[in-house]
Amino acid sequence: MARKVLRDDEPDLNKGEVVEGTNFDFDLFIIGAGSGGVRAARFSSNFGAKLPFDPISSETIGGVGGTCVIRGCVPKKILVYGATYGGELEDARNYGWELSENIDFNWKKLLQKKTDEINRLNGIYKRLLSNAGVKLFEGEGKIAGPNEVEVTQLDGTKLSYTAKHILIATGSRAQRPNIPGQELGITSDEALSLEEFPKRTVILGAGYIAVEFASIWRGMGSDVNLVFRRELPLRGFDDEMRAVVARNLEGRGINLHPRTNLKELIKTDDGIKVITDHGEELIADAVLFATGVEVDKSGAIKVDEYSRTNIPSIWAVGDVTNRFNLTPVALMEASLFAKTVFGGESLKPDYNDIPYAVFRRQEKTIMKLVVDAQTDKVLGASMCGPDAPEIIQGIAIGLKCGATKAQFDSTVGIHPSAAEEFVTMRTVTRRVTGGAKPKTSL
Repeated sequence: MARKVLRDDEPDLNKGEVVEGTNFDFDLFIIGAGSGGVRAARFSSNFGAKLPFDPISSETIGGVGGTCVIRGCVPKKILVYGATYGGELEDARNYGWELSENIDFNWKKLLQKKTDEINRLNGIYKRLLSNAGVKLFEGEGKIAGPNEVEVTQLDGTKLSYTAKHILIATGSRAQRPNIPGQELGITSDEALSLEEFPKRTVILGAGYIAVEFASIWRGMGSDVNLVFRRELPLRGFDDEMRAVVARNLEGRGINLHPRTNLKELIKTDDGIKVITDHGEELIADAVLFATGVEVDKSGAIKVDEYSRTNIPSIWAVGDVTNRFNLTPVALMEASLFAKTVFGGESLKPDYNDIPYAVFRRQEKTIMKLVVDAQTDKVLGASMCGPDAPEIIQGIAIGLKCGATKAQFDSTVGIHPSAAEEFVTMRTVTRRVTGGAKPKTSL
């Protein structure tokens, strides 16, 4: 069916309710093909909805899978694995292994492994969607009205489609600091595909991305400087865990620069000169900006408890709403959106007791439970150490079910393991009074 070519008129989005009985091209049009978009497409299709979706939003890097699969969780985890093996091979010498040759690292070979895996997953996503009857548009989607989406195809042609519902799932972008020479720096998107391995790196930030890339690059042999504005890395995590992480980072040879910011980047014959606000000068082959996501002047898309915007036909899930920017949360929001709109249920996302983790090689372990002294209910759990994400995921189930400390105590542990420490803790190390809930990683 031929589609009309759009004019460049400014759309009026301030219109009323979804009109029942109106004929639309689709039941749902999804803009964005990341974790939230793909999950919403599959679930909605299973409920019988007719829909397409558009894998490219405002990003220059499109594709099915979005940030997580293409330039986030998956490629990062591959690099984490790559960085970990060097240390493990060195440790093997202490356990009877005699390595007769020097251990060399091939950056380009690891990048090819990463690219192959992304292509494999991208193909799987496309097949799953095709089998579900979901139509895929290779282009950029833009809302042109309460029930209309403009699609700019890869050849530049603009088409318009109507849909009873529109879902925005375009994710977020990394931000750059407003400093002279900022164009010399990179974000995590580029860091995952550098042609040459950076032997000297400066990282601005101390959140997930900053700490993980510091560990990755250091594990591969880079000289790493981590620059951040606060006293400790990983703001929002348990303070004791943050202190242990800081010590572990320094123990691995990563140079920490707390209470510091970048002032200017200058291109030199020897690399990039980095000048801090304390007047310190560092030389780097790569400068990574990892200070968070970019929010435009109007802020994130505001939605209600059901992920609906103030336009009844338009919804939004995932990072674009800036509620809880994690892939599993986007999956939860998307599946509940589909069940609410097409499944006949009214379901709200539950943001309580959400586990999260930072992936890096850990040398020392600390574990912690926070318990309500009056009810004996376990309020949270934190762990810094090997296999922490795998262990905390199981703990999260117990907390979701309202587990008490007595139930933890009555559980038989697996020995010898780190996980058993969560069910053998007996000594109270600190008491906190007042109404504030202690910070934990749950």
